[in-house]
Amino acid sequence: MPKKAIKFPTDPKTGKKSRTTPNPLPGLETAAAAQGCSGRPPRHLPPEKHIPALQNALLDWFAVHQRALPWRNSYTPYEVWISEVMLQQTQMERGVRYFIRWMERFPDIAALAAAHEEDVLRMWEGLGYYSRARHILAAARKIMAEHNGIFPRDPAAIRALPGVGPYTAGAIASIAFEKKLPCVDANVERVVSRIFDVDSPVKQEPAAGVIHQWALRLVPEGKARAHNQAMMELGALVCRKKPCCASCPLGAFCISHHLGIEDQRPVPGKRATVTPVNAVTGVLRRGEKIFVQKRPASGVWGNLWEFPGGRVEEGESPEQAVVREFMEETGFTVNVAARHGIIRHGYTTYRLTLHCFGLDLAAPGKDCTPETCPAPPVLTAATQYRWASPQELEDLAMPAAHRKLADSLFSQPGQTAGASTMPRQGRLTDGTDTD
Repeated sequence: MPKKAIKFPTDPKTGKKSRTTPNPLPGLETAAAAQGCSGRPPRHLPPEKHIPALQNALLDWFAVHQRALPWRNSYTPYEVWISEVMLQQTQMERGVRYFIRWMERFPDIAALAAAHEEDVLRMWEGLGYYSRARHILAAARKIMAEHNGIFPRDPAAIRALPGVGPYTAGAIASIAFEKKLPCVDANVERVVSRIFDVDSPVKQEPAAGVIHQWALRLVPEGKARAHNQAMMELGALVCRKKPCCASCPLGAFCISHHLGIEDQRPVPGKRATVTPVNAVTGVLRRGEKIFVQKRPASGVWGNLWEFPGGRVEEGESPEQAVVREFMEETGFTVNVAARHGIIRHGYTTYRLTLHCFGLDLAAPGKDCTPETCPAPPVLTAATQYRWASPQELEDLAMPAAHRKLADSLFSQPGQTAGASTMPRQGRLTDGTDTD
């Protein structure tokens, strides 16, 4: 088949055919023209020399591709604050579900400030890092006491709220109040490190400072809300760990893409060591009641309710460990009555293998009533205890692994426990969940 002749444009001055193709948009090609079929831009626009064009390309992309999220309906400071804290270490879909339920329960700062900590922790259950929930409650109470219930606009006052770090303060100030501040989360780190080819670990200096400086310089005056969300959205949807460069509106500006090293940015730091933890827990019953205890406020799982237990020591079987742990933590002498399987749960720095048992008191006595349930002789790992019914367990905030165990034992067939208030992580399995 004969090839078609290439038609070159005519020069209007000379009337001759030009052997080059003119640039369709001087200074900045469209996304399709910039990327080409190969996904590699035909020419590179150094980002530091084309910042206004970069900003506009990003905002135009965001106007079309932004996701419909509930806190984007009104951008109230309270909703922006809660969404930003929830989405730390949480996937977007899950965060949206928690946000909607949270707002139904605590629609404003006053309602949150008046809540009991137990209720706040219960609504947070499953998001992990429970100190965030306690800080949110403390911050709400500070806003009521020191700011007449009005969320402060000043970035320094926002930063002074309990639990609010530099990222969260910047996010609230820029998204809720249009302050010219950057939001540098993992998504933005990824975008900036690729565009400007930051060639050292992004969580460490000097890279962290370089990324923050570029992120600030990129924020356009009066458009901080849209820009910061666009940067985070781009990192979440396009400039991912495995980037979709052919779909990126910033491909013409990206140094890493121009050099073909986008898969080498960002430069990771030293991977955190994950420690395996082999532990046990026991569900002690008397009649229809189950023994639970409340952990101290400080430390892991502070103020959450749990079934007692602890680590398996060297040379112990899990059955021996759960009997010993119950004696040490409560003074109760118990027997193993059932094996409830194993829960494996991933955390940031450790991997939990939790052996679960059903227990009986060594001296069973009568069926349990509120009057005959015995008090533990000692409490060495808790501040409170309770003999609770399965229904009462629903109102107690528990660590994710313990909630999964409770759900597996006490949920009604065909119904996930607590479905009316919070999403669950499922029944007892040998799978992995990550807080």
